[in-house]
Amino acid sequence: MTSLEIGKKFPAFSLMGQDDKKTSLKDLRGKWAVLYFYPKDNSSGCSLEAGEFSHLEPEFKKLGASVFGVSPDSSKSHDNFIEKKSLTIPLLSDPEHALLEKAGAWREKKMYGREFMGVVRSTFLIDPDGKIAFRWDKVKAAGHAKEVLAKLKELMGK
Repeated sequence: MTSLEIGKKFPAFSLMGQDDKKTSLKDLRGKWAVLYFYPKDNSSGCSLEAGEFSHLEPEFKKLGASVFGVSPDSSKSHDNFIEKKSLTIPLLSDPEHALLEKAGAWREKKMYGREFMGVVRSTFLIDPDGKIAFRWDKVKAAGHAKEVLAKLKELMGK
């Protein structure tokens, strides 16, 4: 697990996104941000989640919030995923698992009796001061983007 609790500062990061564009926590200061961690580009659950966040991106933007997906996949893989699925949200690459580990999203998983390290789908809502306003662990992809949007509206008093 992680010590990243609601009210604590989210750890600094600087990750490469699609089109080899870097995004850092300091770039997000002064506005709300959603960072959602997902296992793999082009998998069914990840495609569903990214599609839902892309569909709702205009509503997040209206509230002054940015949404970013983070996975261990490469920037090139993200470019292909975005193009193939017509995604509108930026995707960040963490191949060394540095931020994934800090966020507690890189953990031991079990599937079909096998144990392995992988990404546990999780999301952080970060306030304009860089603090964690809310977090979700072991997320189910379907409907999650709506849940995050509703929580953002609630926290903003909208």
